[in-house]
Amino acid sequence: MDEATRIPVSGESPYDVVVGHGLADLLPAALGDRARRVAVLHPGSRPGPAEVLADIARAHGAEPLLVPLPDAEDAKTAEVAATCWAALGRAGFTRTDAVVGVGGGATTDLAGFVAGTWLRGVRLVTVPTTLLGMVDAAVGGKTGINTAEGKNLVGVFHEPAAVLCDLDSLPTLPRPDLVAGLAEVVKVGFTSDPRILALVREDPVAATDPASPVLRELVERAIRVKAEVVADDLRESRPGGLGREVLNYGHTFAHAVEQVEHYRWRHGDAVSVGLVFVSALARCAGRLDPADAAAHREILASLGLPTAYAAGRFDELLTAMRRDKKTRGDRLRFVVLDRIGEPALLEGPPIDLLEAAYAEVSEEPS
Repeated sequence: MDEATRIPVSGESPYDVVVGHGLADLLPAALGDRARRVAVLHPGSRPGPAEVLADIARAHGAEPLLVPLPDAEDAKTAEVAATCWAALGRAGFTRTDAVVGVGGGATTDLAGFVAGTWLRGVRLVTVPTTLLGMVDAAVGGKTGINTAEGKNLVGVFHEPAAVLCDLDSLPTLPRPDLVAGLAEVVKVGFTSDPRILALVREDPVAATDPASPVLRELVERAIRVKAEVVADDLRESRPGGLGREVLNYGHTFAHAVEQVEHYRWRHGDAVSVGLVFVSALARCAGRLDPADAAAHREILASLGLPTAYAAGRFDELLTAMRRDKKTRGDRLRFVVLDRIGEPALLEGPPIDLLEAAYAEVSEEPS
């Protein structure tokens, strides 16, 4: 194991996010000495990493229970959660036992929801194996499942005991999945850490190389931003300012795309288009300089991320956006930028502004 980086997340239940290589042996310490049973929730199509963790748990005296899940967003349903609860019940899981979520963001979201709701909360360790999971989904205590009405509308806040981001998993990712995860990294570059944008601009090839020290720095910087935001506002309830809501930059439109596409789009791809949309919205509203808005499309495109969405679907997308968690009453709320590194809120933008921004990301079929 190389020299791992520990990024502390303070707050109600402090924990560390560990970034490095060969981190599986850190699992027993993360589980603590009280867990007698450990449920390892994982994508059924990729059992290997889960089996390694199950073996380590067994070697340290815990009884592992492997719980396979559907892939990607198909895992985030009430039906799948109920299947997991049934497995825990049959195994006799108690409040001192633990759940480990190993996989991408959808897997860790579902695992966190199961851990947070079983007996009103049991110990959780997340082991994200995708770039998206490392920099976004597995950190921060937000868990949830989807419904027919929208994404992540049902969930609980449940902080993990530890997050183990093993960089050895990144070279195993299909390149489109790795690249998609960078959208969340670029997002916090625009809102909070412009050095991220500089690193991507300097060498977009290295930014997409899983063995590159540049990518490791990007991962660590993105996690540090999220750790700081989450520590300040775990439950999105801090009065005044944006608080945790800043992490939703680009996500109102992105979640609408995912819903309209029935979750066939990668989350990071949808976020990429969402960032271009909201930068256009802020520019049309007179909030963001045209050059800063153009930088969104330029940087995302340099990584090979999508910057456009199909034309002719505005009404569907608007309906989906009105279900967004940030909506208050009938007023849509968007996190926007007044300039790079200065996020703010735009509430209740008129339809013509929304249509103008949509026109800028619309792509007519060829």
